Amino acid sequence: MTTNSFDFDSPVDRRNTASVKWDRYKGKDILPLWVADMDFKAPPAVLDALHRQVEHGVFGYTYPSEELTASVVAMLKDRHGWAVKSEWIVWLPGLVTGINVACRAVGSQGDAGMTCTPVYPPFLSAPALGGRGLITVPHQSDGKRYGFDFDAIEKAITPETKLFLLCNPQNPTGRVFSQKELHRLSEICLQHGMVICSDEIHCDLVLDSDKQHVSLAALDGAIAARTITLLAPSKTYNIPGLGCSLAVIPDGKLRSSFRKTMEGIVPHVNILGLTAALAAYRDSEDWRLALIDYLRGNRDLLEAFISRMDGLSMPHVEATYLAWIDCRKLPAENPTLFFEDAGVGLSDGKEFGVPGFVRLNFGCPCSTLSEALLRMEQAVLRLSSPRRQV
Repeated sequence: MTTNSFDFDSPVDRRNTASVKWDRYKGKDILPLWVADMDFKAPPAVLDALHRQVEHGVFGYTYPSEELTASVVAMLKDRHGWAVKSEWIVWLPGLVTGINVACRAVGSQGDAGMTCTPVYPPFLSAPALGGRGLITVPHQSDGKRYGFDFDAIEKAITPETKLFLLCNPQNPTGRVFSQKELHRLSEICLQHGMVICSDEIHCDLVLDSDKQHVSLAALDGAIAARTITLLAPSKTYNIPGLGCSLAVIPDGKLRSSFRKTMEGIVPHVNILGLTAALAAYRDSEDWRLALIDYLRGNRDLLEAFISRMDGLSMPHVEATYLAWIDCRKLPAENPTLFFEDAGVGLSDGKEFGVPGFVRLNFGCPCSTLSEALLRMEQAVLRLSSPRRQV
């Protein structure tokens, strides 16, 4: 469906464009629903701003403008009720960069970071890249909803555990953690003197009208003083390739350590990334709301299909455009390869710390999603009802 005046239905041909997502299966009839970028054009206001910047013709080193910073501050206040000061903001050329900087800025060599699985793969790799250990605790799940196992988290903490890596809204399960859950997690971390790095990149893609994203650092001052919040316009407005993200760090000492860790390694955000971010935050709210309506429809279609496929199940997706599908009852040794053979490219659950699952990206035209789901359904039917030998 076309939502309001924005067209999310018309496919954009991304084949042979050096697209990470599409060229992975170059020359093959495989629909890519894996890596987390959407197949929609960026908002019109973003495209217009980029055109103007290109016509200007100069692409020199550029600082984030006061207007951009003010737009971020206003967005966090208006959407999430979080009063942020401009000096708390540290600009980054990517959110994964922020995760890795946080792992290096907190604690010392030999200390450890903790996270709950399944989780976005850089959470699992960043601690080791920074000379830290990694402690993982499985999320609790009843098959329909994922949450924290607070007892297991407390038991797993060691004297060397200095950092908790949080993903909220959660990638890949689609959970929007409640204020109560976040308070309890924060209490545990503060009791043990830990810093929390909270990846909130999907905070503006809450699909359920009865859910509200809670920014961890907005809970109270004590929590804010121990929190690094990572944000970006990249997922919401589909501009990940432009490399513009930010960290919000209220505590001056923690912010200084973060900045010092960046020195000489992390480049400034480029002029096109900054230009797109301003147009996204300041001028693209109508587009964002229309996108959420469209993604909600795709989510509902996906959940209906999965519910009738033998051997597959998934939790309800409260936020993001990502679905976490349990394939452990599917009689296939490798679900990812199984669905690739059926013409659908998905992310392998083992990359998120939990094999036997796949992650599906439904941020695409409904026609693309429908075709992919039909291919998956037909493959599952063939598997469960093989033809009789003649």
